[in-house]
Amino acid sequence: MRPNYTPARMSFWQDRRVLVTGGGGFLGRAVVETLRARGAGSILAPRAAELDLRERDAIRAYLSGQKPDLVIHAAAVVGGIGANRAHPGRFFYENAIMGIQLIEEARRAGVDKLVCLGTICAYPKLTPVPFREDDLWNGYPEETNAPYGLAKKMLLVQLQAYRQEYGFDGVYLLPVNLYGPRDNFDLETSHVIPAMIRKFLEAKSAGASEVVLWGDGSPTREFLYVDDAAEGIAAAAERYDGEEPVNLGSGEEIAIRDLARLVAGATGYGGAIRWDASKPNGQPRRRLDVSRAEQLFGWRAKTKLADGLERTLAWYRSAPGR
Repeated sequence: MRPNYTPARMSFWQDRRVLVTGGGGFLGRAVVETLRARGAGSILAPRAAELDLRERDAIRAYLSGQKPDLVIHAAAVVGGIGANRAHPGRFFYENAIMGIQLIEEARRAGVDKLVCLGTICAYPKLTPVPFREDDLWNGYPEETNAPYGLAKKMLLVQLQAYRQEYGFDGVYLLPVNLYGPRDNFDLETSHVIPAMIRKFLEAKSAGASEVVLWGDGSPTREFLYVDDAAEGIAAAAERYDGEEPVNLGSGEEIAIRDLARLVAGATGYGGAIRWDASKPNGQPRRRLDVSRAEQLFGWRAKTKLADGLERTLAWYRSAPGR
């Protein structure tokens, strides 16, 4: 359920023309729905066939023709540990080139503001918990997702440099692991929650005695419900104009083994869970310090993990053609 918005928040969006890149994706669709609920009068959410962010001339022509006032850059090439290991070159190049070219062309086109979504994968592998934005440069990211994380991290450098030299209003947000309805449930490319939901449901249906999961179950992760993330992005667009990166998260962590038990229980799977320790764990721990978002633009997550899992599972069970 969407919250009730104040007239001031509604009026912010009414006369703005907003471009949401990746607007057909998991997070992008939630952002578009949030902006509509806030009263946005004109939202552009082109698919890749209409706007290929890897092509500079395509970006320039689109911005010239559509003239957005505000850009929210949610487009990304993403995946879980397996996808990151299989496609490090693609994940680096496409995420870097899309963002670099979009920011440059938005500046040249006179866009008033750009909200760029980074990734929690940009943090160093051994960042002290909770992750504070000031720790972002204190080490190298976890190896399996470093190319993706560094590609997105360079966009923060670009935005800060453009603010310094050109006065370009670009803000950078760091969403933690997202989940929710309409997530990607492809086992080759999905993240941990949708992958677990699908594995446990399929194992239950097949009467399997066990489900095998990657790693040893010891790492911790923090999860943010996708609608909460969209609310945070909208709030930053409305009320934040600073150069410092800002975390978006729930501020709560859960061990992967505990998450597996939680998802198994929600799906009704009663078999064994076996951990394949020959597969990588990824980053040892993730939990964000989320105080900056609340201080700077009054946002905090509202959806509890158990509630979000229930909504995600209900959506997947009812999804056509799964």
